[in-house]
Amino acid sequence: MADALTRTIAAEYEDGMSAPLIRILGIDPGLRRTGWGVVDVLGNRLMFVACGSIDTRDQEDVADRLVAIHRGLAQVLADHRPQEAAVEATFVNKNPSLLVPAQGGLRVSEYAPNLIKKTIVGAGHGEKAQIRMMIGVLLPKATPQTEDAADALAIAVTHAHHRQSLVLRAAVS
Repeated sequence: MADALTRTIAAEYEDGMSAPLIRILGIDPGLRRTGWGVVDVLGNRLMFVACGSIDTRDQEDVADRLVAIHRGLAQVLADHRPQEAAVEATFVNKNPSLLVPAQGGLRVSEYAPNLIKKTIVGAGHGEKAQIRMMIGVLLPKATPQTEDAADALAIAVTHAHHRQSLVLRAAVS
């Protein structure tokens, strides 16, 4: 349903405007649960597409958990075909969630947790409940079942807000 609505809006927009429709995948990395969220951006308009999380079991080996996350994210890429991806930067280890979108040929942007919170809530130290509430305001059709899915949508929205400066910076370099 979201894809049909997005295509209709894009067609109407393209008749009078020149901004392209961009699909963004946001990833909230975690070894126990990796959240993912997909939004479409058309000009300054945000549209919810889908969200969810990939769960692993604590009893599994780390390698098996990473394989499960990889498979789950690969399926999300196949199902939703994003053009760009964004991941919350982690400080503990290098983020394996970067691998799947990078393998899919996407440029992956990383955002610090405080920047995500500041973009969504207006303060760099917002609570998870505030993020979830603001995602409901920014993406009224969003249905995140977990905090990780809501956080992933927040990451995608953050990228939508900051991507233009990244594009301009790349053009100048």
